[in-house]
Amino acid sequence: MIPRHQTILFIVLFAASAVMGVVLWQLRERAHQRLVSGQDSAPTQAPAIAPAEQATLLVANEDDGSMRTQYQSLPLPQDPGARARAILGKLLDLYAAPGAAHPVPGGGGSVAQVFLLPVPGQASEAKSPVESSAGANAAPSGDAGPQLAVVNLTSAFVASHPSGLETETLTVLSLCGTLHANLPRVTEVRFLVDGQPRATLAGHADLTRTYLAAEAVPSEGVHP
Repeated sequence: MIPRHQTILFIVLFAASAVMGVVLWQLRERAHQRLVSGQDSAPTQAPAIAPAEQATLLVANEDDGSMRTQYQSLPLPQDPGARARAILGKLLDLYAAPGAAHPVPGGGGSVAQVFLLPVPGQASEAKSPVESSAGANAAPSGDAGPQLAVVNLTSAFVASHPSGLETETLTVLSLCGTLHANLPRVTEVRFLVDGQPRATLAGHADLTRTYLAAEAVPSEGVHP
């Protein structure tokens, strides 16, 4: 004969097992309903993207040390800083492509940010974007004056850039010229690397100076 306490224990364990089974079944059903609900609520249309616009790229050619104009249709955002970054990214994508006339590794991700600031009285003393990030991506809408573009490059791009005066100069001037060709208000350009000043690009091209963007836009096929 089974002792009374063992019978009670068996009943309790059986009841607990039954309750656990019901709970697990309910949890399974809820998870299934959440999955179905998530599938039903998924968007049926692709998110809107920026409309394609024509961008003007000043593409360097190392064969003769020149820069030539190339037009590209790109989806460009409305924010001026983001717009400038997208255009420069496309230029660097061309340089990173196989068979490029100006081969430079890195591609579009090599431009971390582009900050557009009103040209101060002493442009050469423009602050780092890290120090003046609030409202720095674009000048106020009512300000139609000249702008200083601060291009923040990544350290990986700089570390992998080929060394040499001509190749570095072509990179810098093509970036400056491309900015001015698409954003005519950009008259001056400064460069940072990971948000910090740097002496040179890869040992030669000076990154401490302020470049006059208009002077970096040559006539078609003319040496910079």
